[in-house]
Amino acid sequence: MAITRLGGQRVVEQASAWVESPLQMLCAVEAHHAGLLGPETAVVPRAGLRPLKATRKELRRLGLPEGLELAEPRERMPRRVQAVGDAFSGKVQLRWLTSNPGRIVIVDDGLATIRLLELLAAGPYRPLLRARAHPTTLRAALGLAAALRLRLSKVSVFTALDVDQKLEDGVRRAGVDLVRHDFAWLRAQPPSAEGPAERTVVLGTSLVRNGLVHRDHYLRWLTDLASREPVAYYPHRREDPVDVALIRERPGITVHDAGAPAELTLRGLDPGQRVLSLPSTAITSLRVLLSPRGVAVEPVDVPDDWWTSRAAPALRSHLTGVSG
Repeated sequence: MAITRLGGQRVVEQASAWVESPLQMLCAVEAHHAGLLGPETAVVPRAGLRPLKATRKELRRLGLPEGLELAEPRERMPRRVQAVGDAFSGKVQLRWLTSNPGRIVIVDDGLATIRLLELLAAGPYRPLLRARAHPTTLRAALGLAAALRLRLSKVSVFTALDVDQKLEDGVRRAGVDLVRHDFAWLRAQPPSAEGPAERTVVLGTSLVRNGLVHRDHYLRWLTDLASREPVAYYPHRREDPVDVALIRERPGITVHDAGAPAELTLRGLDPGQRVLSLPSTAITSLRVLLSPRGVAVEPVDVPDDWWTSRAAPALRSHLTGVSG
């Protein structure tokens, strides 16, 4: 947010938040509600992403915070953007280097947020690169330049995730403001729809498509679970459509193509219902939203034989740690 003067009068410029996932969009709304972005904010979704369209539609049904605009989707980022979700995006990093963003607010992007905090705490010469990335020399240089650019800016990371004290201390020593939230705006909104009839809800996972968990083990677990009780299944936005089609054919499983994030679509669950999920940061946010309603949110431990060779022990521990 910036303030300029026009004809001697103060004019408040609208802040821009660039979002590329449903969770980023929701957290940008929460950041505006918390006052991090100033009185006027335009949340600009990246064009061509169906889950963003569904999330935008759902959010518009609610009473949006004053001063917030859900802008039309765009192919390109605004020239000046104050809030982003994906700090590892090459486009975002290039925009930081070619503009003068001043204050930068990074809104929650799930597991990537923890990765970002770890890199920021490790020192100024750790390139901002995704976990398991194999970058070219040029891409690594961009990630390093982006890390150095953040050191010259006022940076806030806005998250609902649990961050251990050691990591939090390291982030603050690096000059980064860690701002915690508990979905205050969303918790104040009435559920927009009833939850599914099934007692057990399973959140889909991207671990299979990412090659970290064996497909047959995961499908066998779902089949066994559905043989004991009806299951409502909410696919992950990056889940393989072929896998979702196979799951849809399983007796006892009803697939709900919600599109919007679980934080929005599952607010209508009733006491006595439960949510099961493989390791995911959604467990943390759903506990904040659903525990007061008497809904259990339970992480599912991944047996050792489910993991593929691509899931290194350090990664397994990291995934388990953020969702325990």
